[in-house]
Amino acid sequence: LWGGTGNGGYDCSGLVQAAFASAGKSLPRVGGAQYNATQRIAQSQATPGDLVFWAKGTRHVGIYVGDGKVLHAPRTGDVVKVAPLYGQPTFGRVG
Repeated sequence: LWGGTGNGGYDCSGLVQAAFASAGKSLPRVGGAQYNATQRIAQSQATPGDLVFWAKGTRHVGIYVGDGKVLHAPRTGDVVKVAPLYGQPTFGRVG
């Protein structure tokens, strides 16, 4: 759900923010700000829980779950899912 942050549905950055909040970590609301709040890491260093960004978070963000897969809210009308990585994402680690 575009702009979704909870009960009615999530957008990508709303899902990331809610997941981290449930673990006691604070993140900004939108993907670009989440990108700026993380430390860049190489894909080879990524571990489950790191963030995956497309276009510096301005296009899409998800949570790396390992084994080349990401948990994300893909688009309005779709469901939250685990999917293979695609494109040329960058990775960020929450401090």
